[in-house]
Amino acid sequence: MITRAYHWIDRNIFELGREMRLSYLPPLMIYVAFGIQGLTAIVGTFFVKDYLGLSAAFLAGLGFWAGIPWALKMPLGHLVDLIWRWKSLLVYLGAAMLTASLLIMIGLLSDPAGMATMLPVEAWFVMSVLLAPVGYVVQDVVADAMTVEAVPRVHPDGTLVDQAQRKLMHTTMQTLGRVAIIGGGVLVSLANIFLFAGVESMSETDKVDTYILIYELALLIPVISVLGVGLAALLRQRHLRQLRQQGLDKQAALRLLDGEQERTAPNWWILGGSLAFVVFTLSLGLGDLPYNQEIIFAGSLAIILFLISRLVQVLEPEARRLLVGTALIIFVFRAMPNPGPGQTWWMIDELGFDQQFLAVLALIGSSLTLFGMFIFRRFMAERSIRYLVVVLTLASTVLYLPMIGMYYGLHEWTAALTGGLVDARFIAVVDTALESPLGQIAMIPMLAWIASSAPAQLKATFFAIMASFTNLALSASQLGTKYLNQVFSVTREVQDRASGEISVPADYGDLGALMITAMLISLLLPLAAVGLVKISRLRSA
Repeated sequence: MITRAYHWIDRNIFELGREMRLSYLPPLMIYVAFGIQGLTAIVGTFFVKDYLGLSAAFLAGLGFWAGIPWALKMPLGHLVDLIWRWKSLLVYLGAAMLTASLLIMIGLLSDPAGMATMLPVEAWFVMSVLLAPVGYVVQDVVADAMTVEAVPRVHPDGTLVDQAQRKLMHTTMQTLGRVAIIGGGVLVSLANIFLFAGVESMSETDKVDTYILIYELALLIPVISVLGVGLAALLRQRHLRQLRQQGLDKQAALRLLDGEQERTAPNWWILGGSLAFVVFTLSLGLGDLPYNQEIIFAGSLAIILFLISRLVQVLEPEARRLLVGTALIIFVFRAMPNPGPGQTWWMIDELGFDQQFLAVLALIGSSLTLFGMFIFRRFMAERSIRYLVVVLTLASTVLYLPMIGMYYGLHEWTAALTGGLVDARFIAVVDTALESPLGQIAMIPMLAWIASSAPAQLKATFFAIMASFTNLALSASQLGTKYLNQVFSVTREVQDRASGEISVPADYGDLGALMITAMLISLLLPLAAVGLVKISRLRSA
């Protein structure tokens, strides 16, 4: 058994390290930068809770706007193809946006009165929240493109890398990309545990100083991504120089390095549809039209579905039904609402979860997600998406029950039975440990399905559009979350920092109903989508 266990660990974990190449490092640096964005998540949660009077419904609506940029992967992916030689400029643009977002939060924490003389504090916060995802999505699109360059076509001696070896390299590159993102999350959790050590005894001034320090450390995020682009340029020049040393002229070396590439022609359906998407979103978003979020979502969905309909014309009818059925199941599964920020506020106020303990939960979640990628890799490969969605839906529902139970006093009962051992924190740790791998199990086969379903001649474009479609499901999730928080109102206590007067009282009376409703919707709708596909002419992968 020891030999078999070592063989499994060697094949699934150590082998990845042995297959690592220096050329993989530049995109991995951008992915790591994306992974460590969570460094400011806990601080942001406490800043909103303690200093801003924004409702849970408003924050859910803000989450909708923050998710919209991820639907822009569609035009950005095509733009990267069109400006391939200059794609690094997009990384610099994304880094500038991320820097601006972080500097705004540093200003709000260090000098809120000065910031308020120019714009309301809430307006600054909204601006920071919206700048960040735009910066991240711009960099993410470029990183995806850089993974193609990272896999070499030729050896240093000028001989071509055979196709089977290149396929293995691509698989390794994509796996390492996911490891880099999640590994960044692990680093963030460890940093937060250290930075929030002794938080329960900190004065309010010390807490704010710690918050500022965390945002200052987060300024390393854009620096890391920019360094990744610089390293990619240096490695390319080194490889080119090695080929020149073999006696090749510059043009011949470039052809070996890049392959025979035709100039990418603009796809006017993509560009025109994307322009309509941007104009439509901005015109409604900047206006004061009632239900503008709903109109933007419906219009965006219509535009993306139109572009998908244009692309799937090249598929056979059976393949088309398979794609539509699978896309429907994935969209519904990802579009399910959640209780929103009110649940976290309740955990802080009623269960006594402080910043350091939330960092511990994040560390457990990130670490086990990373481990789950290896443990469940064969399970994901051998099961259909329909099967996975049913299993994950049922598992998520069961694992959410302890959280609902704690709202109704489960932790008090278990603590009394076990002499205080199985308290709220014990239940939260165990529940997080069991639930954390589920999100990654759901994500990997979805990405694999998108890649494998794409027509050969339209692979990059198809991937970008289908990714936009599945990302739009997350915007639907935020809309559903907003509706639930409008029906079941949850508020946390907000005090004026100067006078200490309570401007918003805490009220978690509706949280139990909110959590139960979100759980039931997330259970029934995905199962209904699977059932609909099963009884219709549609198929699923």
